[in-house]
Amino acid sequence: MIKTIIFDFGDVFINLDKPAIIRELKKLGVPFINSEMYAIAGKYEKGQITTEHLLQSFNTMFPHISKDEFSKAWNSIILDFPNHRLDFIEQLSNEKKHTLILLSNTNELHIQQVVKNMSLTNYNRFKNCFNKFYLSHEIQLSKPNLDVYEFVLNENNLKAKECLFIDDTKENTDAAALLGVNVWNNIPKNEDIIDLFTIKKDLF
Repeated sequence: MIKTIIFDFGDVFINLDKPAIIRELKKLGVPFINSEMYAIAGKYEKGQITTEHLLQSFNTMFPHISKDEFSKAWNSIILDFPNHRLDFIEQLSNEKKHTLILLSNTNELHIQQVVKNMSLTNYNRFKNCFNKFYLSHEIQLSKPNLDVYEFVLNENNLKAKECLFIDDTKENTDAAALLGVNVWNNIPKNEDIIDLFTIKKDLF
């Protein structure tokens, strides 16, 4: 029986345009993302460097791109948060049948854009639905490393077999499954989180 549901954020609740960052950077004259750039982005996602460090690093590599231009390209991945999903998670929270946890790989700039896109009021409504709200840049751990799942399980005294983890990235759900966590690798184009109890009815 599932007692705890652990949700990803992007492309589970808020819509993403994942190719957007590369597409927008190309428009600014960055032909491809090299290994150094990925490494910097990875450190930023884990909160190991500040936003200013990120912006300065890319500005040093590409002096013709202003920090504002880079920030806009960086945040182009963040789209809308459909109201029906906010209603769904609020209803689930109000029912108090499950412990609800958010576990997201994200960063300060993206969260700022999320708040801008959905409003601070709606962001707080969303955040308040969860018993725990874990963002990678705040806990300095990121998926799919096993230590982030172990952290969530241990921090909350959870049994893996009583948890369901939902993420749109198969690498992330595969990692959680190694620890015995039930998983749903949802496909954003074909599946919606509001159909959770229909699609995964066998677990409930």
